[in-house]
Amino acid sequence: MEERVIIFDTTLRDGEQSPGASMNAAEKLRLATQLEKLGVDVLEAGFPAASEGDFDAVSKIAGKLKKTEVAALARTSKNDIDRAWGAIQHAAKPRIHTFLATSDIHMHYKLNMTRDQVLKTASESVKYAKSFTDNIEFSAEDASRSDRDFLCKVFETAIGAGATTINIPDTVGYAIPMEFADLVKYVIDHTPNINKAVVSVHCHNDLGLATANTLAAINNGARQAEVTINGIGERAGNTSLEEVVMSLHTRPNYLPFTSNIRTEQIFPTSRLVSMITGIMIQPNKAIVGANAFAHEAGIHQDGVLKNPMTYEIMKPDTIGLSASKLILGKHSGRHALRSHLKKMGYDLSDDELKLVFKKFKELADKKKHVVDEDLEVIITEGILRTADIFQLEYLHVTSGTTVIPMATVKLSINGRPVQGTGYGNGPIDAAYDCISKLAGTESELQRFSISAITSGTDAQGEVTVRLKENGLVALGRGADPDIITASVKAYINGLNRLEYLKANPIKATA
Repeated sequence: MEERVIIFDTTLRDGEQSPGASMNAAEKLRLATQLEKLGVDVLEAGFPAASEGDFDAVSKIAGKLKKTEVAALARTSKNDIDRAWGAIQHAAKPRIHTFLATSDIHMHYKLNMTRDQVLKTASESVKYAKSFTDNIEFSAEDASRSDRDFLCKVFETAIGAGATTINIPDTVGYAIPMEFADLVKYVIDHTPNINKAVVSVHCHNDLGLATANTLAAINNGARQAEVTINGIGERAGNTSLEEVVMSLHTRPNYLPFTSNIRTEQIFPTSRLVSMITGIMIQPNKAIVGANAFAHEAGIHQDGVLKNPMTYEIMKPDTIGLSASKLILGKHSGRHALRSHLKKMGYDLSDDELKLVFKKFKELADKKKHVVDEDLEVIITEGILRTADIFQLEYLHVTSGTTVIPMATVKLSINGRPVQGTGYGNGPIDAAYDCISKLAGTESELQRFSISAITSGTDAQGEVTVRLKENGLVALGRGADPDIITASVKAYINGLNRLEYLKANPIKATA
């Protein structure tokens, strides 16, 4: 009989620790709604003690989701646990997730605590969290570099204090599959009360082994996998949800486990995360990359035409990637748009639909057909970013072989209109020069990339920028049929994300 693996998604918490991947409350709420639709069992909504913005976002998510457990992260301090509970207390299914480092290097250099002090703190913090809810997860940060017998003692103590899930994180992505699988088995075999808790794993991808480590752990007794969409996360990222789920789905002979994930929602969720965070999906990314189901070699093409299973181990529509899409045009009505958006997972209010319909018509006048990806851009830019500090009001550029590139830009800064002119090596450089003066930013443009959202000469251009200021990194994203306008939107989005980061610092955790 197949056993079920609990899918614990931490895209909104650990995923947001990707450099520049900050999200505002509206974006987090939209993504949380989609993650519930995807079927994740537990959603780690954030770290409420980090900032007021994170507390507010977690609270809104907790009040919105009805089927998915909502977890809030907390260090082993009463203040953190109080903030965590304050944010999730109205959730239908709340969970407090507290953590403490257990490796010698972390205890000595970071915590300045002895082993006895760690045991005492773990016990006290879990007991305190237990006074709010029975659903408590305890993580031993840097477990893969911890003394195994001490790690088991910590878990025994946490379970004795009331933890119902114990998590074994490979915090720095140091483990390899056979080693990590053996660690999980050792913990299960040497923790006397382990039968009272679910064993979870949380792997990082520094050696490119996060998914492999997670699957090895599941085979050796772990029954919760902590993952993120597209594998985003701190440094090299986290275990990828889509890779773990589709591995279970595709290889049941070696991995006889199931999950509650609705696989047909994987691709739409992946695309939404990319659009909201501004982190592009590499073309050769497993499962959801643009090339995942593309066949260039003639032998491959011939085989696929004869039988797709010759070179495709899973069907594209299994993950929600289908070639058949409803194409909307300028003659499409409001009802058709609302109906199609609902199928895409967007249940908009009348006011939101009015705004989206207006932008849809504007886009339809510029390009013949509007497809799903175009609508996602409209939703992301038209609804989820309405509270931005900087907003574009007007753009005019002059460029060519016989003139000095010049840009005139009008911005709204906290509702106050400002206008100026800039010069540069080209129209985009001129526009950026003008905007940086108007915004008074000291940020450095570290990266600039352009791609097309769909095929065709009238496709919307998608621009991604990476900005850095005073150690803070933000990714900005913009899309428009006009690539210069898209570039300006991306730059402004990056500046807004920098401002959000200044007000809502992200603290790195396990």
